[in-house]
Amino acid sequence: MGKITIIDKEFELFIPYEKIRSVIEKIADEMNENLKGKDPLFLCILNGSFMFAAEIFKRITLLDAEISFVKLASYQGTSTTGTVKELIGLNEDLAGRTVIVLEDIVDTGITIENVIAQIQSKNPAEVQVATLLLKPDALQRDVKLDYIGLEIPNEFIVGYGLDYDGKGRNLIDIFKVVE
Repeated sequence: MGKITIIDKEFELFIPYEKIRSVIEKIADEMNENLKGKDPLFLCILNGSFMFAAEIFKRITLLDAEISFVKLASYQGTSTTGTVKELIGLNEDLAGRTVIVLEDIVDTGITIENVIAQIQSKNPAEVQVATLLLKPDALQRDVKLDYIGLEIPNEFIVGYGLDYDGKGRNLIDIFKVVE
């Protein structure tokens, strides 16, 4: 698929799955090394991170690793609303644990900053953040990212869990909007 149409926008292929898979394998290898002996809890940010989280987690070889999910919303259409609404909260005891947040994309940094603050309030041993994609030109917050898959320009994208008004999450490749 070179070009696709979702709702009222045209998108073109931007990052093929082979590249995504390669980046995820590299991140998972680093995590397997860095998290030995740390009682890790992976925290997937829904909805967008579900594909990234599944790919990462099935490559984690640490037998004590756990995964959980939180659902947040900050987007409407093609732009951020600037606010973060918690839809489904944290239920796990995070005290003394190493929490690894799995995020699909960090652009403004508002969502991840909010997530980190919520996690820090539960007294974890440490918080790490892994993002498949980073838009450095859109970043408005100073957030520490421990694992970054790819840096991309500030363009609207869909696929591999990322959506446009709920559509396109199921695409295995990532597409960017054609302006």
